[in-house]
Amino acid sequence: MKRLGVNIDHIATLRNARGENHPDPVYAAKFAKKVGADSITIHLREDRRHINDADAKRICSIKGLLVNLEISTNLDIVKNAMKIKPNFICIVPEKRKEITTEGGLDLIKNRTTIQNIIKKFKQLNIRTSLFVNPSLKDIRISKAISADCVEIHTGKLSNLVKKRKNFSNELKRIKKCSYLANDLGIEVHAGHGLDYKTTKILTSIKEIEEFNIGHFIIGESIFMGFKNVVKKFKTILK
Repeated sequence: MKRLGVNIDHIATLRNARGENHPDPVYAAKFAKKVGADSITIHLREDRRHINDADAKRICSIKGLLVNLEISTNLDIVKNAMKIKPNFICIVPEKRKEITTEGGLDLIKNRTTIQNIIKKFKQLNIRTSLFVNPSLKDIRISKAISADCVEIHTGKLSNLVKKRKNFSNELKRIKKCSYLANDLGIEVHAGHGLDYKTTKILTSIKEIEEFNIGHFIIGESIFMGFKNVVKKFKTILK
């Protein structure tokens, strides 16, 4: 069965807007699991714009909760992650001024750096994923540097679907990358910009085992309720 990872970054964004303690990301993590999330995703950004170090430490210490910690290749962030010891790590690109992650990692430029980081996490038995564009070259490099998983960036597909434009070519790219990764023994995940419709489209790719969804879940929850939105995604993934 396909898994649902719920990203709770924007619970922290809402909390930070008032500089107070509510809503609490730790409570959100526990609640998400209670209503059906298979894992929790949090992004510890260099500028700490939403999740902070204390959040990450507390959330990763919750017994029985699987946590996917997204980090950049920044050395201090990597060191923090090694202390926190989440269940899973996803290495993502990060630009200080970006509103959200704009694309996959540049694996050619950063190959050696990323390979060394993967080695460190493997020594701690932490499953490590790379956030990549739907590129066959990136899949092959991911295998060569010993990544356990790839999370395919679905932002372009999601935007095409939302704008009601032809998305067939982008879907084909994601399919080909999923097939290749699976053949190479790399676990396949998908994430970025996903909503009900795009997720439904991608469930046709049996090689995708995990969907990580955040912004849409938090936004839709304002109208439909967090529990109902998570359950609807779980139904879609069945």
